[in-house]
Amino acid sequence: MSTPRRRVAAYVIRHRAGPELLVFDHVGIPDAGTQIPAGGIEPGEDSHAAALREVTEETGLDTCTVIGVVGIDHRPHPITGQPRHTHVLHLRVPDDAPDTWTHTVRGTGTGTDTGLQFACHFVPLPLPEPLADEQDLFLGHLDPDWTTLTRR
Repeated sequence: MSTPRRRVAAYVIRHRAGPELLVFDHVGIPDAGTQIPAGGIEPGEDSHAAALREVTEETGLDTCTVIGVVGIDHRPHPITGQPRHTHVLHLRVPDDAPDTWTHTVRGTGTGTDTGLQFACHFVPLPLPEPLADEQDLFLGHLDPDWTTLTRR
């Protein structure tokens, strides 16, 4: 059995009229579905640093703060079946973050997303529709006010 790929996924939340989650859609690739920032953990990198890096690479936001780890998803990759361990983290972004923008990915690691364009925006919580690859699986681990973690 192969070694699981170590990954992170980031629940980036801001508060305006209510709590909102940062998501993005691939420009020109509608079948990819709505997603949150996520990607591999680089050698020697911890999950907090990886989450901050992935958010910056995939959305351009560099003002996030890590609140904590929400959980670890041990499900295999939905297409390849390869094992993976995704550390899901809760991050906060200042409430004055823009509502919508398009970002061109400029990867610094070994990822293959460099050059892709992501249409970033915030959606109100609770989510109106599920995220791609069940990335919303751990949202229920946040308190109802979406500001802190619960212990489940």
